[in-house]
Amino acid sequence: MTKIMIVEDDPAFFNRFCRIVMSEPEFEICAALCNGAAARETLAHTEPDVLLIDLDLPDVSGIEIIRETAQRYPQTDIMVVTVFGDEKHVLASIEAGATGYLLKDSFPDEFIALINQLRAGGSPISPMIARVLLRQLRPIGRTLPAECTKLSGREVEILSLIAKGFSFPEIGKLLTISAHTVTTHVKKLYQKLAVHSRGEAVYEATKLGLLMP
Repeated sequence: MTKIMIVEDDPAFFNRFCRIVMSEPEFEICAALCNGAAARETLAHTEPDVLLIDLDLPDVSGIEIIRETAQRYPQTDIMVVTVFGDEKHVLASIEAGATGYLLKDSFPDEFIALINQLRAGGSPISPMIARVLLRQLRPIGRTLPAECTKLSGREVEILSLIAKGFSFPEIGKLLTISAHTVTTHVKKLYQKLAVHSRGEAVYEATKLGLLMP
């Protein structure tokens, strides 16, 4: 079962998310909350597989909850569903640890498929958000931080497999190492790249020229 936590303060979307998740036999709601304080309290003792979160919460910025979740649970996939499509919110969310980003005004009918895509290592995003990210990838010639030059061959290999959408257990099988060892390598490369999630690692590595776009 895929455990999903919903954090959304708009009643219409809150109910819609809950209905969608409950309609899929392989999904279960581990928590459904309407503010950041409740999300923080729940995340202190609950690790969701997927966090569906709005950015405009009534008490705490959704970006703060994303950052805290990514730091506490690196393997949790975080899907933003929001009205904000501006560059500031998009980049801040990704830098905090979001692995998917959808706009509410173009909310897709195939939402269950997108959650499955997220769990498979993909990063579902709205077309408008893709354009924002492409603008950020255009600049070239950026200087690599010193720590990035210290990525080991194994770390680069794992980063490349993450970019191709493989899960940690799948990477372990491909490289004939344990999933625990993969996680250890991932934590080290996250630290060197100063990131907190798979999506952010791939995004930063691509910008830095460590991966081909």
